[in-house]
Amino acid sequence: MLATHYLGLTLSSPLVVGACGPLTENLHHLRHIEDAGAGAVVLHSLFEEQLQRDRFELDYYLNQGTESYAEALTYFPHQPLFHVSAETYLDHIQRAKAMVDIPIIVSLNGDAPGGWTDYAKQLEAAGADALELNIYAVPTDPSQTAAELEQAHLDIVRSVIHHVNIPIAVKLSPYFTNLANFTHQISMAGVNGLVLFNRFYQPDIDLEALEVLPRVLLSTSQDLRLPLRWVAILYGTLPLDFAATGGIHQAQDAIKLLMAGASVTQMVSALLRHGIDHLHTVNQGIQEWLKSHEYESIQQLQGSMSQINCPNPSAFERAQYIKSIQTYSLGEEQVHEPSYSFGE
Repeated sequence: MLATHYLGLTLSSPLVVGACGPLTENLHHLRHIEDAGAGAVVLHSLFEEQLQRDRFELDYYLNQGTESYAEALTYFPHQPLFHVSAETYLDHIQRAKAMVDIPIIVSLNGDAPGGWTDYAKQLEAAGADALELNIYAVPTDPSQTAAELEQAHLDIVRSVIHHVNIPIAVKLSPYFTNLANFTHQISMAGVNGLVLFNRFYQPDIDLEALEVLPRVLLSTSQDLRLPLRWVAILYGTLPLDFAATGGIHQAQDAIKLLMAGASVTQMVSALLRHGIDHLHTVNQGIQEWLKSHEYESIQQLQGSMSQINCPNPSAFERAQYIKSIQTYSLGEEQVHEPSYSFGE
């Protein structure tokens, strides 16, 4: 009943564990994730910055002792803290594939063509079932146009597609001038799916230490509104699978996104809050809802409330903005739609 299809893969559940180090770096956690009922897992991201550092550090540290004194304690290069090599990551993929039967999707994270293709080929050779290209970019150059930024994204996607044979999904941010247009360009480039959306790291300021600090804020169910809107708008207009991410905490959250058109929903924050076994709870909730509403499969449900199938397609667009404001009263969480009297 819960089986779904994503990126050409058959999954036993629409719940996929998204890329997150605390959840996927530990091989025992991967076994736990499979036993709890996940349909697939996206391994923690391999970052472009790590790949570049991996190239340059070897030369730096091998030359570190060239001018040392004769009694130097060691000439072995010092391994920096938090070093994650590409070799370690590739080994992790191979071990993960040997340990679990669910599909292993690998996340590659960067913002420039660079070595993307070389590492994508290595990830494929290591046994990845699919690639998730997480093109994380915060443009700050005022001379860079939106068209140039989009072209850089497309160049990355096309170069990777040209060099690997496994399915590819692209994880996007919502911050495009015309997201509908750009997703169509991504689709024409030949990808198999879209992951909506990337949640950018947002910095904070420590007022006492006067430092800029990273603040990781876990999502809530309210965050699903953004992917819900865009999955619903794009479903049926592109020959792609959609993964919705951000705000999936309970069974009803996943059901809403599946009805909008998602093939799978990615969970991270809920598992960090409630533990990996929460996957079983959400799966059970989805199954009970399907039975009580006489659905026989995820496919029967999927896309039933997308824009092309919704009785009121304008509900996903700007026309509802005025209505939503007019139906909210100060101090009230739930209000009724106001009535209007004309001619007064």
